[in-house]
Amino acid sequence: MQLLQALIDGLLIGGVYAVISIGLTLVFGVVGIINFAQSQFLMVGMFIAFFAWKFLGLDPLFGAVLAFAGVFVLGALIQKYLISRVLKAPEVSQIFLTVGLLIVLENLALIVFGSEFRSVQTAYQTSAWRLGGLMFNVPYVAAFAVSAVTGLLIWWVLKKTWWGWAVRATSQDVMAAQLVGISPARVHQMAFGLGVGLTALGGAIILPYLTVSPTIGDQFGVLMFTVVVLGGLGNILGAVVGGLAVGMIQSISSLVMPIQLQNLALFLIFILVLAVRPEGLLKKAS
Repeated sequence: MQLLQALIDGLLIGGVYAVISIGLTLVFGVVGIINFAQSQFLMVGMFIAFFAWKFLGLDPLFGAVLAFAGVFVLGALIQKYLISRVLKAPEVSQIFLTVGLLIVLENLALIVFGSEFRSVQTAYQTSAWRLGGLMFNVPYVAAFAVSAVTGLLIWWVLKKTWWGWAVRATSQDVMAAQLVGISPARVHQMAFGLGVGLTALGGAIILPYLTVSPTIGDQFGVLMFTVVVLGGLGNILGAVVGGLAVGMIQSISSLVMPIQLQNLALFLIFILVLAVRPEGLLKKAS
């Protein structure tokens, strides 16, 4: 029963990991740049949801829509005026730009919001459902539900809409996409905005059970990269598989070792998987 409870908890947490990591793998797969500032957009999304709760009375699950919209616009502007300028530059220039963006966003948040931790209060914050001998934490279930709906919506957009076809075409062959009338610059701009917006949405929906501060992104940065590399960098389905796997590894490992060491088991398994499959659990979709 204890193992089953750990698996359920890991699945619920892993679903959120998947959504925040889909954005990172989407940016890499379409725009072709590794965004080291991705987790700082999660922090921005959490702050938007927090202030929407504080001043507008919006539950973070609804504030997540504002977080997504606000960060989508911010990301699209950043891609147009900053990221686009280094797409053909050496990779080291891309790394320096996104790391610099990480530092700017985090320190700007420290200046504007201060270093204190903030939290929201919701009616279901401490609620749990009991099914037999199993407990389902309501904030975790709610976050997982939003993550699942968002993931299905993104799948539908990428598979069934013209814009999704344009994204897939651009990620496969920029020149061929241009020949059929697709604007790679516009696709890159929208894909970057969508990628960071998804991460911001993920940050908003975990606000009921986490606190937000300007440095919260540091807690998720390495985790997000672990998810996308484990699943296969650039593969959206791989990010889902990697997110669920990471959540369950963390949860199960807490049964046999102190919670402070749960990431030790995660990284040991991560190293073993990459030793056998350097491309990750799933190869990049073609």
